[in-house]
Amino acid sequence: MNEPAPPDRRASSERSASSDRAGDQGRPGDMRPAEAVPGERPPKPRPAPVPEPEAEPYWAAARDGRLVVQQCQACGHRQLYPRQHCLVCRGEVTYIEASGRGTVYSFTVIRQNYSRPFRDWVPYVVALVDLEEGPRVMTNVVGCDPGDVQVGMAVRARFEVVSDDAGITLFEPA
Repeated sequence: MNEPAPPDRRASSERSASSDRAGDQGRPGDMRPAEAVPGERPPKPRPAPVPEPEAEPYWAAARDGRLVVQQCQACGHRQLYPRQHCLVCRGEVTYIEASGRGTVYSFTVIRQNYSRPFRDWVPYVVALVDLEEGPRVMTNVVGCDPGDVQVGMAVRARFEVVSDDAGITLFEPA
């Protein structure tokens, strides 16, 4: 029995940008799913987080295009992802603005993912980024060809609104 050939997938360089900014269409490495191919299901949007109470300020800031981290009022330790208390001394934490600048610590290129919506974005980069303020975050590097990402690469924050309550922080080359 002959099976139908798999549908053509456009290369990542042909995918649309994922940004609030106009005119970002077609940049390589961006993570907006490709347009629907006739006869296929349309791409699924990125999953939106459901903010927990201590994390609401973080997700709301990302929705508004800002990156914030927590800082302990007692010992000064900075942390991300949001928690109720400082990870070092259990002291009270507050949110502070972060610069949005960082450095790629480690990364991998995902070339196969059958889970919707991620299958529409392959290949894409999952990276650990060290923020200038200290915390290390897991994120996606977008706005460049996945083959151009390197350990030690300077990156800056970029934001995508995913719901009324939340945005997510992505990083692109600085």
